Amino acid sequence: MAIITPALITSLFTGYNANFEAGKSEAQPQFTKIASVIKSTTASNTYGWLGKFPSLAKWVGTRVIKSMQAHGYTITNEDYEATVGVDRNDIEDDNLGIYAPIFSEMGRAAAIHPDEMIFPLLTAGFTTACYDAQFFFDTDHPVNPDADGQGVAVSVANMVDDGVGYTGEPWFVLDTSKSLKPLIFQQRKAPALIAMTKTDDEAVFMNKQFRYGVDCRDAAGFGFWQMAFANKRTLNADNLWDCIAKMRAFTADGGRKLGIKPTVLVVPPSLEKTARRLIERELDANSSNALKGRLEILVADYL
Repeated sequence: MAIITPALITSLFTGYNANFEAGKSEAQPQFTKIASVIKSTTASNTYGWLGKFPSLAKWVGTRVIKSMQAHGYTITNEDYEATVGVDRNDIEDDNLGIYAPIFSEMGRAAAIHPDEMIFPLLTAGFTTACYDAQFFFDTDHPVNPDADGQGVAVSVANMVDDGVGYTGEPWFVLDTSKSLKPLIFQQRKAPALIAMTKTDDEAVFMNKQFRYGVDCRDAAGFGFWQMAFANKRTLNADNLWDCIAKMRAFTADGGRKLGIKPTVLVVPPSLEKTARRLIERELDANSSNALKGRLEILVADYL
């Protein structure tokens, strides 16, 4: 029987932490492909600058100072945790190998946690407001055609409705080529393994249980709606080209071209086969496939 000493407890934590870090490193999260990671130092961040795409204009006379439009879009951090209890009898009986896979899985879960927040946000975008108070995917985002902002805003869509009421599996075309990606992952505290392993801890005394846990603070939110286009239409070449064309035509207030360049096609696993046929095959029905390699395919497990 093993004697529980501070040195043994320290050794256990070192081993379990190694399992945790190994699980993190083996995971392959996808969120950074479509979301910018913004470090947070407070309970929430307010993104008042959303709605202004920076641009350069000819310098004539004094500088023209454009005030940032205060949209007041706030992303509030939330707490997440996972905890494992190690029975004291297992330590005394040298029955510790059963816990290594648990800590490895905890590490993997910590690594993919941002995926579980970011990708469902795309689907939620049909019913969740972004910085301009419209749903992130909507048919009436207001864009002012006049540079001075005095004109009447026109409605711009980053989804297709047409009054048809499409109900198919949603798929998304994104521009991830710019500094700020379409979605935001806001990180206040990164996940790390911590332990409560003093032999006089209440849980050890009352329940014979050493506790190990991971916690983090973060949140997910929307960036520029102009960099994303949603569909519930059939995923086919015509509809995909239609999305690309509509995104390429997006303008900022004043009619300035935004230079949107769609780069990523995000699909659920159920549409992977269709997406790969569209993007990866050499030939379409009649000729060479103009969509080949046009977009990166991202099959999102947590969409």
